[in-house]
Amino acid sequence: QVQLVESGGGLVQAGGSLRLSCAASGGRFSINAMSWYRQAPGEQRELVAIITSGDSTNYADSVKGRFTISRDNAKNTVYLQMNSLKPEDTGVYYCNADSRVWSDYDLSWYAMVLWGKGTLVTVSS
Repeated sequence: QVQLVESGGGLVQAGGSLRLSCAASGGRFSINAMSWYRQAPGEQRELVAIITSGDSTNYADSVKGRFTISRDNAKNTVYLQMNSLKPEDTGVYYCNADSRVWSDYDLSWYAMVLWGKGTLVTVSS
């Protein structure tokens, strides 16, 4: 099956930087918009950043000016560069993709929303 795999999380001090990566693989697929979400302990999952197939971007107000989302279509990968990290940025970061996946079973395209399993980012004060 097509899957998304995140990487790049870790433990950093406030003011530090991390770059997250998310790669799609596992079959024949076409990806439109890609997004990063995050979920702090005991809180709702929230949208952090989104990038369209045309490279238009939008960010949550809390990360504007600090985070940058980008993509490399040749590598089927989306990135999130996180600078000037704050303790409130702590959480599990999830990659999301709006996609169409090919089924060899019935020779059809299926619209699917794909999710990665997440990567943990911890920012110490």
